[in-house]
Amino acid sequence: QVQLVESGGGLVQPGGSLRLSCVVSGVTASDYAMSWWRQAPGKERELITSIARSGGTTTVATAVKGRFSIFRDDAKSMVFLQMNSLKPEDTAVYFCNALRNVWAQAPAFPSWGQGTQVTVSS
Repeated sequence: QVQLVESGGGLVQPGGSLRLSCVVSGVTASDYAMSWWRQAPGKERELITSIARSGGTTTVATAVKGRFSIFRDDAKSMVFLQMNSLKPEDTAVYFCNALRNVWAQAPAFPSWGQGTQVTVSS
């Protein structure tokens, strides 16, 4: 059974940085493209970035382009989200999930982890 455990969130001032981590277990992470999603209060969960199985291709949503980057360490079954130049509108709960391929828009696994809260505020 797949398990996704996110960590690394917290309270940060506008302009600050955070690195989120996701540990994948129960499946072979290298068999999947991986992704980060976020859900702000009162909004639907949205896909913000993905990375191909090889790590050679990534996609990034317009809202976070140039500020967020995704990378993976398959030896540790982990995927990371580096977030720079954070803005108050980045406040959300952040989740990871797999994708069937880097261009997919739907998560590969129906279950989600608990997510990690990111709050950007002065």
